[in-house]
Amino acid sequence: MKKILLLAAAIILCLAFTSITLYPIDGYEQTGIKRLLRLELIKNGALKETTPLPEGAKKSWSDIQLNLSERASDSVGSFFQIDETFQKEINGLFRGLDKSYSLTVLDISDIDHIRYAKRNETAGYQPGSVGKLAVLIALFTQLEKIYPDSWESRTDLLKHKNVKAGVWGLTDEHTIPIYNIEKKTQIKRQVVASDVFSLYEWADHMLSVSNNGAASIVWREALLMAAFGQEYPELTDEKALEYFKTTPKKELTDLANDVVNLPLRELGISHDEWRLGSFFTRGANTYVGDKGGSIGTPVGMMKFLVQLEQGQVVDAQSSLEMKRLMYMTDRRIRYAQSPSLKDAAVYFKSGSLYKCDRSNGQVCGKYMGNIQNFMNSVIIVEQPDNCTYMVVLMTNVLGKNSASDHMYLASAIDKIVRK
Repeated sequence: MKKILLLAAAIILCLAFTSITLYPIDGYEQTGIKRLLRLELIKNGALKETTPLPEGAKKSWSDIQLNLSERASDSVGSFFQIDETFQKEINGLFRGLDKSYSLTVLDISDIDHIRYAKRNETAGYQPGSVGKLAVLIALFTQLEKIYPDSWESRTDLLKHKNVKAGVWGLTDEHTIPIYNIEKKTQIKRQVVASDVFSLYEWADHMLSVSNNGAASIVWREALLMAAFGQEYPELTDEKALEYFKTTPKKELTDLANDVVNLPLRELGISHDEWRLGSFFTRGANTYVGDKGGSIGTPVGMMKFLVQLEQGQVVDAQSSLEMKRLMYMTDRRIRYAQSPSLKDAAVYFKSGSLYKCDRSNGQVCGKYMGNIQNFMNSVIIVEQPDNCTYMVVLMTNVLGKNSASDHMYLASAIDKIVRK
């Protein structure tokens, strides 16, 4: 939880994220992400853990597949045809509620009979950490430009290119897991400027524990890929630092903004449907400014999920690898914590931001902001009975615990889809 105390207005602004863990447990050999070795030991019973892994978290690296590859050539719009019966049932969940709830739901269990429902799907919300998915898209977009004809070269760079955090990783109170392979011990601590990890591990820290510093670092590296092109694989930290120190801030800001937003436009996601305007840490603002603000909508993010499952986000291999990076393999939170999903494989990103005004003694708390109370969930659900669907739920319900709200809605939506 990040709290920025605005003393003059007696307002607290909080970016709220909770630890989760992603990527298939057996993915260490492919990625070099060391914490996956620990999870594999837990899964095999070689390492004791008080909380067992959910059944839905035990898919192997090779089990994860794209669900809409057979409809890869279909337009995104063709998936967004309202199913009237489905829509009526979804509407029933929100009877009597205001427009603080927005969502899109797409049931793709039978790819020849897609069911779609929506509610206030074009309403804009502060995306919070779900905006990190745009950074992930930017990373894979730039990798494809460097190595257009070699997937192996792209993953090799992700696995072996190590970069230092620097000021970009500062400051974020969220911790990252650091696993010692020899001692079989894991610690959690904040990112420090001297930390060095591979691109794969920084991307994993960005998604698995929603670390803001890691997100700024991955965005930085995507920016550097765009700036240096074919020279990037051999780029040193020293040369990168020189580039940032000698390049005008406006030029860096414009390039950074293009790097994350132009790939969204190429997916047919408009400026008002999803954009990212600022880095996730104050340290990044040493070199790069803010531009254009950030916004997300259920329809914009559903366009991403559809094309991810089609294999159209960059290309099929990139789409599949991004999906693996979204796969939850440990403790689940918010929407994904629903008991109805315990046996399901879930591919998930959550984000929240709440803002409190206690100047008049008003009650306000965690996930219960009285000025703003954004909570966003982006999820693909694969139930063991082959029921598969996608949900983007975005809310701004003041004074209410939205974490439990999302979990309740997850159970109710699952019941409707599987009926």
